[in-house]
Amino acid sequence: MDERRTVKVSKYLSKHLRHQPERIGLTLDENGWVAVEELLHAAARHGFAISRAELDHVVAANDKRRFTVEGGVEGGRIRANQGHTVDVDLDLPPAEPPAYLYHGTVARVMDAIRTEGLRPMARHHVHLSPDRETATRVGARRGRPLVLTVDAGAMHRAGHVFRVSANGVWLADAVPPRFLRLRGC
Repeated sequence: MDERRTVKVSKYLSKHLRHQPERIGLTLDENGWVAVEELLHAAARHGFAISRAELDHVVAANDKRRFTVEGGVEGGRIRANQGHTVDVDLDLPPAEPPAYLYHGTVARVMDAIRTEGLRPMARHHVHLSPDRETATRVGARRGRPLVLTVDAGAMHRAGHVFRVSANGVWLADAVPPRFLRLRGC
């Protein structure tokens, strides 16, 4: 499968497993799962046929590990690991975070972040990276990246709940400004 097709399928899956399942006639269960066969049939009915081999390749090859398939090669179900704007409960248990986590952003939103902290916006959680490199890549999607350091240990001790998705993205309801640091700001 060529790289362009891999990216196209990944974006299609993200759109319909995280944001607009109803657009192709899918109904996710309360935890965000849908049967693989149902997804493949819905995509084909709406003019974007995906083979099971392509789906498996995208799930396995995606460097961000955006999707999880459970139930084996035959049948099974799939979901996005995080980033939903539709109402789902990923049923992730609380987890103790590392001392520091990171968030990639851009300069144009720093005034709001300094005032309000990090908020989930249209998503259910704020997404935090376990390392600066990942946060830099995330921030670079919107321009020249800035990386904020989150004092996750202090947040946790203050009673904030963290969860970690299947692909290693840390999730928090919000990050108040007092737990954020950006060098040079």
